[in-house]
Amino acid sequence: MQPPSAWWFAALPVAFVGVFFAWPLVNVLHRGLSQEGLDVLRSASTWRVVRFTTVQALLSTVLTVGLGLPAAYAVHRLDFRGRRLVMSLLTVPFVLPTIVVGAAFRALLPTSAQGTLVAIVVAHVFFNLAVVVRVVGGFWTHLDDRWEQAARTLGAGPVTVWRTVTWPLLRPAVLAASALVFLFTFTSFGVVLVLGGPTTTTLEVEIYRRTVQLFDLPGAATLCVLQMLAVLLVLVVAGRLQRRLTVTQRLTRATAATHVPRSGPDRAVLAVTLVESLLVALPLAALVAQSLRVGDHWGLDWWRALGTTGTTTRDVAAWDSVRVSVTYAVAAVAVAVVVGGAASCAIAYTRRGSALLDTGLMLPLGTSAVTVGFGLLITFAAAPVDLRGSWVIVPIGQALVAIPLVVRTVLPVLRSLDPRMREVAATLGSSPSRTWRTIDLPSLSRALGVGAGFAAAVSLGEFGATSFLARSDAPTLPVQIGRLLSRPGEVNSGQAAALSVVLVVVTALAVLVTEKLRRPSAGSL
Repeated sequence: MQPPSAWWFAALPVAFVGVFFAWPLVNVLHRGLSQEGLDVLRSASTWRVVRFTTVQALLSTVLTVGLGLPAAYAVHRLDFRGRRLVMSLLTVPFVLPTIVVGAAFRALLPTSAQGTLVAIVVAHVFFNLAVVVRVVGGFWTHLDDRWEQAARTLGAGPVTVWRTVTWPLLRPAVLAASALVFLFTFTSFGVVLVLGGPTTTTLEVEIYRRTVQLFDLPGAATLCVLQMLAVLLVLVVAGRLQRRLTVTQRLTRATAATHVPRSGPDRAVLAVTLVESLLVALPLAALVAQSLRVGDHWGLDWWRALGTTGTTTRDVAAWDSVRVSVTYAVAAVAVAVVVGGAASCAIAYTRRGSALLDTGLMLPLGTSAVTVGFGLLITFAAAPVDLRGSWVIVPIGQALVAIPLVVRTVLPVLRSLDPRMREVAATLGSSPSRTWRTIDLPSLSRALGVGAGFAAAVSLGEFGATSFLARSDAPTLPVQIGRLLSRPGEVNSGQAAALSVVLVVVTALAVLVTEKLRRPSAGSL
């Protein structure tokens, strides 16, 4: 007994992604492959940007993996007091908006360090450490301990056990985490925009600069195409390496921390992890301190200034951006939940074409947010559909990024439902639509609530696409923070810090609500 009209569910997500993602992407490709756009590839400055983008991504990846492996081992394999707190400290940065991460390190680092490669790499390590801890640590908990025990029984020392047993088994997870970190840092925008300088520009920032400052749309489109090709190359190479290096093994059920750190190596790893967790807290502490530091004393002056209007006619009160962000987030969540929920149903209920539909819906998540925003900008800036002056273009761009997260949250729930329940309902005379309402919808509702929380967090912190699409008189929180940080003066930096703290709190509330909704159905998720 199949649920009703599976392809009816697919119609909405296919139409939405086709119109607002595929069509703009084709426009970007068309402009980027024009003769005017291809002239950008002959410029030496373009390849300097490509070289710096690649170098900083490689350095960020190597350092993140190197620092993340000890932490992944400690929080997933060692049993020590405060383990959950350390895990939270290490993973919280990843849910922060990138513009907040940039603002936090701008508050922490000395002025001489800002605009340098070191500042960008350190911020990227801070932001992406959670990827290694979660991906590698999660895989580590499934490894069968008997392999290591057998090696130790045969006289192998800790280094030999790691080199000959643990590392070969762990390589696929490390490679997967490395690929993710490289892609995140290669396409980084908010961090580089805030901490970078004239000689430390990445492809993302250069695309933004050519679009907003130089109005060079063909050149920006060419760089978008170049970036997409680079991302595709990384995914292909990483996939082939992962298949080649994978060792066939029997994974066990995930186990909690296995032993108390008594040996010297375990204690050393734990010490490194504790230091890392304390260092992770420093940028956020510096951000809060900057929001309260007024000259040579402490006060709430910057917080009070959030309610005042700036000196130019384009300025709006910083507090107004909170209202704007929440409004956009509500609209983006509504779109993401409806489209993502329909897509999840279509994938779960359809036998043929479900894999293709699933892959197609994941593409916006793997595409640079700057490319998404740029594509929407050039596609819907003229007839027949001109959305330049409409506020709806912003939540549409944010929803494109959030829909894959909703699908990944809801789909496992639908697939876990026992089909025999539907068969029993049909035997009792229930119609397909009524069966869906009584069997599937209750489970679907809670999963959609969790997906809505993730979508809200993404929408509130989204900066790449929104920086192209937001109107100057209605900036979101991240856009307003970026605007304040781009201006000199203690007043602007103090307000940016205060507004960043507000954004952290709002995002944290969305994540907390999501976790509360998630716990009761953790078994099904």
